[in-house]
Amino acid sequence: MTQAQTLLQELPADLVRERLPRHVAVIMDGNGRWAKRQGLPRIMGHRRGVDALKDLLRCCRDWGVEALTAYAFSTENWGRPLEEVDFLMTLFERVLRQELREMMEENVQIRFVGNLNALPRSLQAEIARSMDETKQNQGIKFTVATNYGGRQEILQAARAIASQVQQGLLQPEQIDEALFERHLYTNGLCDPDLLIRTSGEMRISNFLLWQMAYAEIYITETLWPDFDRAEFHQALCDYQKRDRRFGKV
Repeated sequence: MTQAQTLLQELPADLVRERLPRHVAVIMDGNGRWAKRQGLPRIMGHRRGVDALKDLLRCCRDWGVEALTAYAFSTENWGRPLEEVDFLMTLFERVLRQELREMMEENVQIRFVGNLNALPRSLQAEIARSMDETKQNQGIKFTVATNYGGRQEILQAARAIASQVQQGLLQPEQIDEALFERHLYTNGLCDPDLLIRTSGEMRISNFLLWQMAYAEIYITETLWPDFDRAEFHQALCDYQKRDRRFGKV
């Protein structure tokens, strides 16, 4: 390993470890535009985007970020061309199968959130296997939002709670934020401190609507396949300049 590579593994000197976000969420936007600028098919952008995500996961681990959540496929993404959707499903499955051993070696705990029942059965099987085999790992918590929609997540939580009330198992006055959060896909995971969105888009696109209540938002013009450790460093520098008051003075 070169000296430059070693330095990239270490937390940059201008970052304060105690002020790092515990949980970083990313909207990985710009794969298709990156491929178009390179004169490549859109699917090549998605392949390159997987490499960028793998490096960010390792960077979070190296620098001491406890959790990373990536928006991989939204409920609205089914509206993309069928060829692209089929490729993405196959890509997810292949990456899971190929990377599981490394995730075990690196102590990664992987979790998928979203309406997973709508995914191809072979992909569901790989997801279940990866979550089961890594569930005891104590390293970084890596969450992949797949066929995920924030509004849909809130609706399913509300329906589950309403059903308990209807059955007499719960009184309306017992419903509070803590109870509601236990019915979300992300139950047991702390809320994101920092949301990063690439490609310059200024919206959260139905991602973690409940959980983003007090997340700091960082937007970069960089397209996702080009988002590297240097870009992440800049995002963290910006985050550490923020005054997080959570509604207080």
